[in-house]
Amino acid sequence: MIRPRTTLIPVPQETSRSQWAIMRRRFLRHRLAMAGLIVLGVLALACYGAPWFSPFGQNQQDLLLGATGPSAAHWLGTDQLGRDFLTELLFAGRISLSIGLGVGVLSTSLGVALGSVAGYAGGWVDEVIMRLVDLFLIVPAIAVLALVLHGFGSSPVTIVLVLSAIAWTLIARVARSQVLSLREKEFVDAAIVVGASPARILLRHMLPNLAGVISVNVSLAVAAAIITESTLSFLGFGVQPPDSSWGNMLSQAAGLLGTEQVYLLIFPGAFILVTVLAVNFIGDGLRDTFDPQAKH
Repeated sequence: MIRPRTTLIPVPQETSRSQWAIMRRRFLRHRLAMAGLIVLGVLALACYGAPWFSPFGQNQQDLLLGATGPSAAHWLGTDQLGRDFLTELLFAGRISLSIGLGVGVLSTSLGVALGSVAGYAGGWVDEVIMRLVDLFLIVPAIAVLALVLHGFGSSPVTIVLVLSAIAWTLIARVARSQVLSLREKEFVDAAIVVGASPARILLRHMLPNLAGVISVNVSLAVAAAIITESTLSFLGFGVQPPDSSWGNMLSQAAGLLGTEQVYLLIFPGAFILVTVLAVNFIGDGLRDTFDPQAKH
């Protein structure tokens, strides 16, 4: 008996996506994170591109004009020296954003490195690093920062180094706890069996699993550094003239509350607020992206 010929209909198979592609898709679907990324990108572009985008030159003075409110010619008004305030804010933002990004990257790198070594090595290495962390955590950060900056100067580079020396402790504790957990996994045992060195295990096998912790901490450290620098500048220990930052501009306008020139106080605070909110939204998006239990 001849059987009828059957036609095989190909079934389309779903293209497998890598884990990074899935996380990228999840991040792009996070509305607050994307809004924060767009706002931060516009701010960074405007500040770092201030020499090309600003309507006036930096420190371009008009003493006869003096301090005037927002107008068509000067969107955010002018300061006491007749300088366009929007221009000064954009140039000041270059220092504030640079300090935030510098502290975020440097403190996270230092904290992840020391925390990972402490968690993997254990023993006396772990004890020494963790006691050092405890020492940094118990000292009042603002007081130490003010004393160090008073003694070594308040240049942006010094501020980045000093803030990073204080901010690395929290991420070090988090990285240590993550490495302690990863050290008991089967893939680490397999790497040890095939003869992988501790450095290779940390760099090639454990560090990729810390990507979520690292990215979230960078965003939080950037926001914290901008606020801390603003606080130090407001207290007189931050960025000093002729350099200018948003915190420095807040400090100079501190006595204008309740006057017609209060806009000189409002606009730097608004720039700091918007920047910190944008960075925090990005951090929330990264946290949800790398969290396998997150539903949204």
